[in-house]
Amino acid sequence: MQHVVIIGNGISGITAARHIRKHSDCKITVISGETDYFFSRTALMYVYMGHMKFEHTKPYEDFFWEKNRIELKRAWVKTVDFEEKKLYFRIPSDENPEAKVGGSISYDKLILATGSTPNKFGWKGQNLKGVQGLYSYQDLESLEEITPKVKQAVIVGGGLIGVELAEMLHSRGIEVTFLVRESSFWNTVLPTEESAMISKHIAANHINLKFLSELDEIIGDENGQVKAVKTKDGEEIICQFVGLTVGVNPNISFLKLPQGNMIGREKPDFVLGAGGIKLNRGILVNEYLETNIPDVYAIGDCVEHENPPIGRKNIEQIWYTGRIMGETVARTICGKPTKYQPGIFFNSAKFFEIEYQTYGQVPAKLPEGIQTFFWQHPSKNICVRINFDSISKVVNGLNTLGIRMRHEVWDEWISQGKTITYVLENLPKANFDPEFFKQYEADILEKYNTETGSKLQLKSKKGIFSKLF
Repeated sequence: MQHVVIIGNGISGITAARHIRKHSDCKITVISGETDYFFSRTALMYVYMGHMKFEHTKPYEDFFWEKNRIELKRAWVKTVDFEEKKLYFRIPSDENPEAKVGGSISYDKLILATGSTPNKFGWKGQNLKGVQGLYSYQDLESLEEITPKVKQAVIVGGGLIGVELAEMLHSRGIEVTFLVRESSFWNTVLPTEESAMISKHIAANHINLKFLSELDEIIGDENGQVKAVKTKDGEEIICQFVGLTVGVNPNISFLKLPQGNMIGREKPDFVLGAGGIKLNRGILVNEYLETNIPDVYAIGDCVEHENPPIGRKNIEQIWYTGRIMGETVARTICGKPTKYQPGIFFNSAKFFEIEYQTYGQVPAKLPEGIQTFFWQHPSKNICVRINFDSISKVVNGLNTLGIRMRHEVWDEWISQGKTITYVLENLPKANFDPEFFKQYEADILEKYNTETGSKLQLKSKKGIFSKLF
């Protein structure tokens, strides 16, 4: 019986395990040192804030794995011998979380789904007590242990994890200062209007946003505990906790050689890691998610695509792309070689109470040949942006803040090349807000008609009656 071993029990690895089981009778082993069971990583903030318990973050009952003949092993992988097809472990325990080398396992096919790790950029003091990221279950445990003693915190980095951590700390009554290198929040991703709205909203939630401010060093006390940070403009900010949320990188350190083996060029495309596996920023894979080593695949946040699908980045660390990679690699391993096709780009998040969705391509700066239509509510934190081709008028991207949209509708509209007029006339079909929520399709269409001199009308009674609520 073929033995498939998966390193990592996140969304990518678990999706692969479930779909391999659906289509085969392989022996499946999933290895993770983080937790015994798969959990929803995005829900960690709600555990900290008291909205749910950790057991509520597990999508499957604990008996699910044995019932479906998926063996779970709690261990960290120390090394991989690709030639012998063998993994060597260090096994964690409550008494010794760092653990030591212990045990090994053989495989026929190996899936690397090792996720990502928070970035550190060599700041002085970055390894002091009270300095951490927010990614793993262990990060949550550390945060729970530290924050009862914290009155002031500093968060470094203006992305999604940073704003989550700010909300978490704020929920415990901790004074939060947010260092953002840019001139407004997340303006490398969000267009100007959306970035301004979110910046204002974060500040309204009593978070001290410091724009154009960069970390210089983290200052510790005589016990090795953080006591302040210093910015590059010389300002010193007292704090007992520093959250480093300046992005993540593929978790591939266990595959790297001490010096790396540089290949060929002044600026090489890759280095050779342990056993000759090709690495760059991530584990390099082809369109079938295969590495350069036979019977070894990589999926999820740890992956770097050598030839990414058109319009996509070579590294995309998003929940839904990890799920698609898990499904894709399962089909290939079960005898139906399948190319990775992520479909229309999608992402979602929350900025305190404001829900954010994006579909397709909505870069911070409008590309040449693309027009944009933007509507914003005059007094509420609600807006819609639709990007479309200047000539064909075909829609290629959407941002929404404060309005929920139906994923399947927008995926269909963009993939089928619907025009801006079609989308606006049928916009009520995409609304996913509850029935008692006020809807704004008529207002949105009215602005477009005013700006363009058009006379478009909503084709859904749902939108026509929206102003009544």
